[in-house]
Amino acid sequence: MDKRRVSFALYRVLAYVTGIFLLGLTFVAMPAKYLVGETARFSLVAAPQGMEHWFGPESPLMLFIAMPHGYIYMAYVLVVLWVALDRRWGAGRTLGVALAGTIPVLGFVVEHRIVRSEQAGDREAVRAQETAAAG
Repeated sequence: MDKRRVSFALYRVLAYVTGIFLLGLTFVAMPAKYLVGETARFSLVAAPQGMEHWFGPESPLMLFIAMPHGYIYMAYVLVVLWVALDRRWGAGRTLGVALAGTIPVLGFVVEHRIVRSEQAGDREAVRAQETAAAG
């Protein structure tokens, strides 16, 4: 397996994992910490009875979701840099792809567009090689 394919496959996996953890952080862990429970900073509703330990400032969800998301996002950025160097992306594209992992759902959209773009580029390169070999 060639190095370009490995880095791109790793980028695709980390894009999805980062996106999933970001959704969990945005829509589960942060609301549990800040919006639910009597001790939450902006308490909107009381915590369900018997589950109070999951909500409020000491919510273990932050440990299970926020911490892994941070480490996974760091790995994602490193892999984006690796792919960008392999594929000779410009600084703007590289920065845009790296920052897409910070906005919920945008990472999935950008990953899909990058894959389509790279596959089209790979097909063009193969056609150019076939044309050069035939001519």
